[in-house]
Amino acid sequence: MAHSYLIFDFGADEEAAQQARHKLEAWKQGFRLGNKLLLKFEREELPENAKDKDGPAAKSAAPKKKSAAHAQDEKSASPAHVRLFVRLDFSDHEKLSHQRWLDRIPAEEPFKSVDAETVRATDPDFAKTAELFEALD
Repeated sequence: MAHSYLIFDFGADEEAAQQARHKLEAWKQGFRLGNKLLLKFEREELPENAKDKDGPAAKSAAPKKKSAAHAQDEKSASPAHVRLFVRLDFSDHEKLSHQRWLDRIPAEEPFKSVDAETVRATDPDFAKTAELFEALD
């Protein structure tokens, strides 16, 4: 059976995306899914954030030295558009398990409050989604 992709759009909510990652990793370990469940993040910087940081006033007002903790807070506070890609890869004889995971993941708490999209092998956007997933780190 070909892969199925679940795409969750968390917007700028990095904390919810990390909660979702932790939940998926727990399921992966607890249910011994191995490579049947893979996940990757796509982060895009918001353009208005880039304009604010690169402005001349921001450069002159910034202190010359920053503590490591302060620099980490600024980095994590910068909003970015976060999307989570989940690839389900079950074999042909595991159709029931595949369908159960396709139904379960979007119904759980960190996922049900965000926009979700399911891309199956028969969908016209499947090739583009598979290419994007492989390109992500």
